[in-house]
This record gives sequence, structure tokens and C-alpha cells, in this order.
Amino acid sequence: MRFAWGMLAIVSVMVCGAAMAQAPNADAPSSASPGSFPAWAYPWAPDFKSAPDDGVPRHVPDSTAAFTITQERDLFFAPDWHPGDHPAMPDVVAHGRPPDVRACGSCHRAEGTGGPENASLAGLPAAYIAQQMADYKSGARKFAGPQRSPVLLMTAIAKAASDAEIKAAAAYFSSLKPKSVIKVVETDTVPTTQIARVFYMLLNNGGTEPIGERIIEVPVDMQQFEHRDSRSQFIAYVPKGSIAKGEALAKTGAAKTGGAGITTPCAGCHGPDLRGLAPIPGIAGRSPSYLVRQIYDFQQHARAGSAGAMMVPVVEKLSHADMISLAAYVSSLQP
Repeated sequence: MRFAWGMLAIVSVMVCGAAMAQAPNADAPSSASPGSFPAWAYPWAPDFKSAPDDGVPRHVPDSTAAFTITQERDLFFAPDWHPGDHPAMPDVVAHGRPPDVRACGSCHRAEGTGGPENASLAGLPAAYIAQQMADYKSGARKFAGPQRSPVLLMTAIAKAASDAEIKAAAAYFSSLKPKSVIKVVETDTVPTTQIARVFYMLLNNGGTEPIGERIIEVPVDMQQFEHRDSRSQFIAYVPKGSIAKGEALAKTGAAKTGGAGITTPCAGCHGPDLRGLAPIPGIAGRSPSYLVRQIYDFQQHARAGSAGAMMVPVVEKLSHADMISLAAYVSSLQP
């Protein structure tokens, strides 16, 4: 994988947490005590600096479009590199509504693929999306881990969005087909990484480090990802044996054959292929980092909406290692 050190300085502004000056209370402290949450799932480097725009239009593979860094940093603009890949975006997805409703597509991408720092929305039931926005708005959906810029920004947008805007965005994202963009790789060691504001990036020094009890999820092509291309691919490095352990948990509720029940089989609610049973969302093939954060939020009763009532008894006994295994398996599936 090639990565130019010169690109390092502009990475952070390409993601949902990027425009920190636009995110209310972006530097708010964590609400979780040290050691109580899976810290690896919450990469956070608020002092990561970005370089000024040089005015040169950027490009991505297989697209004739061109956008400057200033355009890509604008959270009221969703770079649309492949307009033929999706229906026309409603205005709230493409441009938002200043000053408080940022463009949905600027963070979640034009095709709802999202990234490790936020949710993939493509193919989620419209009613589910609308309910989550209502939960953000009412305060029923909160966050148990560090209050990083993506979650603070999402809450602010939900509170400002109108019912019509939420309906339009939900209808659009639910109409999209989820893409397979994550490759899960089991390993004992992982390439060395650096936190670029709210996600991990690979360094090009060729070094490695033990993975330990972590998932390290990184873009395959940093430049493509930083330009918010919906076709960006990701690698999720997970500890060896995670997928098999996660499959056992997901299918039987136990960590191993004949073991004691830890959780409830996922298929009962999310469907036999974990692609969802309306209005229950599909979880197959989605970001493992995001999945772990949601499991932890449910476990800590931070997501207290209707989904929380169903999920709390399912996740209450899961250890951090169980969360990793479940997320590794679920993310390895086809969405």
C-alpha cells in the first residue's frame, strides 16, 4: 500500500468529525471512566492538524468529477464522485440546510457507505433511520464512550432537522443497496498505525505491533477515502480465532460448542443472514468498529430507545473480547 507523507496533514478533514470548528463542543471530555470502555474503538486525536487547501482539484479512480479540498471539507456539500451509482440525492443529503443541518452525504457519503468513524446507512429500513433520528432528538439515544466530534455533530443535526428532511433522507438511504467494502483479516500483528482525528491510518514505515485485544480498521487507499469516495474499501484486522468465536456467539449464544449461554442468537431478530428483518436493521458487512461502539452503548444503557429495550438483555453479559469476536464475524459477512 502506498501512502504519501504529504497527505497525512489533510486526512482528518475528510470525515464526519473533520470540521471540528463546526461541531458543537467538539473537545468535550469523555463521559466514560478510563478502562471502562474499549478504548481502541474510539480513536481520537483532536490536535491532528490539517494543511491549507492548495486549490488543486482532486480526482478518484473511475470518475470524471473533480473537487477541491475546500469543497471536500465543507459539511454542507457531499462530493458525488459516481452519480450513476445511485438515485438523485435529496437536498438534505447533498447540501443540508445551514446553519445547523449538515449534508448527510458529507459524513455518510453519497451512497451511505460511511466509514469506521460513523454508520453505514445504505439499506437500513427507513422507519429505523427515522426512529434513530427521533431518539437523538429526544435524548433517548446517547453515547457511553468518549464524546468525539462525530457523535456530538450527529446529535446537533438530529435536533435541528425537520420531519420532512428526516423523511427524505431516510427514504433515500433505505433505497440504496449496501456495498461490500470491508475485508476482515485475522492476525497476531498489525501494521503500525496513527490516529488521524477519529480513525486509524496505516503508516508507511513497514513496522508492525501486536494486535492484542483490538480491532484495527483502516482504509485500503487513504487518498480515496479522504476524498469521501463511496467506493473506498477497508481492512479490519482482528485477533486470530475471532471470526469462529463470533460465529458461535451469533448462532448459538455461546462462545463455544456446549458452552454456557452468553447472549441470544442474532438471527432471531436480524434475520437468518443478518441482513435485517424490517424494521430490524441488517448488521452483516458493517463496520466492526461501529458495531462494537453500539454494543457498548446498549450495554451501558446509553441507547435507551425502543432498540435499547430489546438489545440490553442480549449484550449485558458480553466481555470486550466477546464484542470483538461478534463484530469480526458479523462484519465478515456479505451485507
